[in-house]
Amino acid sequence: MNKHISTLAALGASALLTLAGCSSDQPEEQTEAWSPENPFPSTYQVPDSPPLLVRSASVYSGTGEQLEGVDVLVQDGKFVAIGEDLDPPRGATVIDAEGKWLTPGLIDVHSHMGVYPSPATDNHADGNEMTAPVTAQVWAEHSIWPQDPQWEKALAGGVTTALILPGSGNLIGGRGVTVKNIRSTTVQGMKFPGAPYALKMACGENPKRVYGERNQLPSTRMGNMAAFRQAWAEAAEYKIEWDTYHAALESGDNSAEAPERDLKLDTLMEVLNGNIRIHNHCYRADEMAQMMDMAREFDYKITAFHHAIEAYKLAPQLADADICAVVWADWWGFKQEAFDMVRENLALLEKAGACAIIHSDDAFQVQRLNQEVAKAYSAARRMGMDMTRGEAMRWLTLNAATSLGLADQIGSIEAGKNADLVLWTEDPFSVYALAEKVWIDGALTYDLNNPSVAGTSDFNIGIINPEENRP
Repeated sequence: MNKHISTLAALGASALLTLAGCSSDQPEEQTEAWSPENPFPSTYQVPDSPPLLVRSASVYSGTGEQLEGVDVLVQDGKFVAIGEDLDPPRGATVIDAEGKWLTPGLIDVHSHMGVYPSPATDNHADGNEMTAPVTAQVWAEHSIWPQDPQWEKALAGGVTTALILPGSGNLIGGRGVTVKNIRSTTVQGMKFPGAPYALKMACGENPKRVYGERNQLPSTRMGNMAAFRQAWAEAAEYKIEWDTYHAALESGDNSAEAPERDLKLDTLMEVLNGNIRIHNHCYRADEMAQMMDMAREFDYKITAFHHAIEAYKLAPQLADADICAVVWADWWGFKQEAFDMVRENLALLEKAGACAIIHSDDAFQVQRLNQEVAKAYSAARRMGMDMTRGEAMRWLTLNAATSLGLADQIGSIEAGKNADLVLWTEDPFSVYALAEKVWIDGALTYDLNNPSVAGTSDFNIGIINPEENRP
């Protein structure tokens, strides 16, 4: 093997570094430009950290490769080189990883951390605005509680990035936001700079149950589709109004009047403009096909179907439409639309060339996503698929990053990408594997043997013996 398998051509200042954000112990300064389209800009900045050289590791790169006995060099928050016998820069932290494993930071593309904190209390249950079937105007980031103890539990499981979504009680539940799993006083300090917003949609049982019990539309699946179509029809008209207004301004007509602003339709219009990615809760294959038809009708793109129990039934269609399927390894049967599951779901999607992804949607499972990949990989092997563990690791890394629109920044150990990295005590496909160290943008954020590195939430510190008259 060459001494340098890959190197970063240039490490100078770049637009990515300009947008990259701050550690939670630094003063929060605006690092993204404020605009009407981005009224809550990220304040995250890449923290200062010494260069890092991890030696002689077994590596799942996230691209499908499995490398043995290689070094990984990190500098200025980026992967710089992956190869053999690399020389550490002056002042570098050097870690002997012989007998241990490296992966990219794990990515959970379906999480409710912060909006449904754990332990659960009604006063912090802020993930579902179930006051109307379509609430595209709400944003999950405005419900996120940065002190949620789940963040540190997920970090201990190697999760460095998460898409936080509203719940699935509504047909259109609102915007989701991608965050870095760091300690921060504010959600702006956690927001992944420049990450596209998501729109959470939900077909099937949940919305028809919620609103059917209130004797209002939708109470059936046909009601679901009718309400979806009405929302998109309104958004299409709204877009025409704004496009006409902007065209008039560009032609020099300063007398043109802007349409009346509607926050719900603002979000839906941005989907039609291609700026917000749809992540659609949908279990059944027939309903996924209907949602794909509706996307063609209104000319928008579905990024991913989530939970997707029956995705295996239309895997070729998903591959052709470039739609990811976000699934569990083996969850099933907790409601009627979740009954027709097969453990080979991910494997069949992979075989068809579709984008397959593991997710959690759970406060406990987010801590063990490496084991979920291992279970799905085992099912693939039992089915007779000739695939490697390195290829299966994409289900939790590069494929996940692709669905978030961030594959150029995270999801794999490649020169030039953000240095999100997990060192495992042993092969992460083992039930005995633990995340020993976790780095985000090259900064050590978790150390199994040094709990003070990650710290803990103020909530966990709590008030042990409150005084009677405490305000």
